[in-house]
Amino acid sequence: MGLTYPEALVVGLVQGVTELFPVSSLGHSVLLPALVGGRWARDLSVSAPESPYLAFIVGLHVATAVALLVFFRRDWVRIVGGFLSSVRHRSVTTADQRLAWLVVIATIPVGVAGLALEHTFRTVLGKPTPAAAFLLANGVLLLAGERLRRAAPDPATLTSDPIAAAVPPHSTVAAGADDRVDDRGRSATRAGGTAEVGGADLASDRRLARLGIGSALSIGAAQALALLPGISRSGVAMVAGLVRGLSHEDAARFSFLLATPVILAAGVLKLPDLAGPLGAGIRGQVLAGSLASGVAAYFAVRYLTRYFTTRTLTPFAVYCLLAGGASLAVLAAR
Repeated sequence: MGLTYPEALVVGLVQGVTELFPVSSLGHSVLLPALVGGRWARDLSVSAPESPYLAFIVGLHVATAVALLVFFRRDWVRIVGGFLSSVRHRSVTTADQRLAWLVVIATIPVGVAGLALEHTFRTVLGKPTPAAAFLLANGVLLLAGERLRRAAPDPATLTSDPIAAAVPPHSTVAAGADDRVDDRGRSATRAGGTAEVGGADLASDRRLARLGIGSALSIGAAQALALLPGISRSGVAMVAGLVRGLSHEDAARFSFLLATPVILAAGVLKLPDLAGPLGAGIRGQVLAGSLASGVAAYFAVRYLTRYFTTRTLTPFAVYCLLAGGASLAVLAAR
């Protein structure tokens, strides 16, 4: 395969955005080359058993995971610190400790499913027509999530766990008693200035820590659907979160936190392929594409964390319906 630098840069940018936008990066990675046609269709195929393009995409995923780690670095410091202190003291008594274990528990189902099914799903379904059909289904799923969320209960009612119940729904920013976060998780303005940056993030993490174990497990398990090309990992995780009573803001945040270890682990497991024959002749392109993907992912998550404070999944659902339907029409006409 002669992966070119223009191909690497375009696919890297698209992957960085679509991995976090609820529109499926794998679906776009399959459909884009097929729709462009010509050399792109010949060079870029994920369904081949020993696909250099897949090795290239692995590099892009690692870059996306690094971008997520950088953006949520304060959260991950708290989560990792909570996990280590929980293991050391053999207890789960704080919000950080509980959130750490919820992330671990929620990651298990998709990790097991990925190891067992990724190769089969990719080789059998990683083709343009199934990807377009699943992208269409992703739009339906996002619309269904918006409809179902209207009757969703408050997450505080979803668990009888005394630790979760003890976690306060609001949080006070460490800068002082006047720096508070309201019940929507937004930093309040104090007399003479603005509240400390990060207060809304801390409040959101505290609300997430109040999730029941069953709720976290169901949200994490939903990510396994993203093994189907065209189904978005962040999209299905958000829909599961909305159904379990999370706000759009908290559902998006939890989906990004859960995606980080999943994407990173999958990338690290397959990264050695790039050091072998599959990476021969394309390592420069992988580096260029990964840089583009990482930058795109950072700005994508920065945009989405703000977007979902006030808006919904509906525009992304409409896009998936239109893009999936149009792709099916074009592929059928060829």
